[in-house]
Parts: sequence; C-alpha cells; structure tokens
Amino acid sequence: MPWQDQHVVGDEQPDLGEIEARFIAVVEGRLSRDDADRWAARWLFDDTLAWDATECWALGLLAGIDLRHGPAGDFLHDDSQVRAWLQELRERSNKRSG
Repeated sequence: MPWQDQHVVGDEQPDLGEIEARFIAVVEGRLSRDDADRWAARWLFDDTLAWDATECWALGLLAGIDLRHGPAGDFLHDDSQVRAWLQELRERSNKRSG
C-alpha cells in the first residue's frame, strides 16, 4: 500500500509542508528511503516547476536519501543525519514564514 499523508494533493506541486511530511515519514519509518527518493526526484527534475531555495534544498536531500556506501553498504547518510536535515528544514521554514 503506498504511503499516504494528509498533505498530499494529487499531482499538484508539493509545498514545503508536504516536503517536510516526507522527511517525517522517513524518520518515523512510515516511508522507505527509496520511495522518498523517487517522490522527490519526480518533482525536483520537472523543468516546468519553479522552487524556492529551501524547497530545492530539501528536495535535493530527499532525492539522494537512499544512497549507500556500495551495493551492500549502509546508507551514506544515517538516521541522525536525516533527523538533522528535518530540524534544519524546520528552521529554514520558520525563517521563511517569520
């Protein structure tokens, strides 16, 4: 069953809240890193869309969140790094809105 979230709005360009929801889902183990990567890459590499700096930064992180140290290696970025990215995303988001 595909991951669903209240922030998902069909095929409309996601907002920062939806991007943050993907980070949260990965951190909580409700969304695989592979699924997060595919979702983010779909949006990030769509040349018809425009992103602000924070959205582009966050999508770029998600688009590489499943990278590993070799075929059978650990993730390039561990869970603590992903949590740190989520915290930084929240800080950047607060600066944007405040």
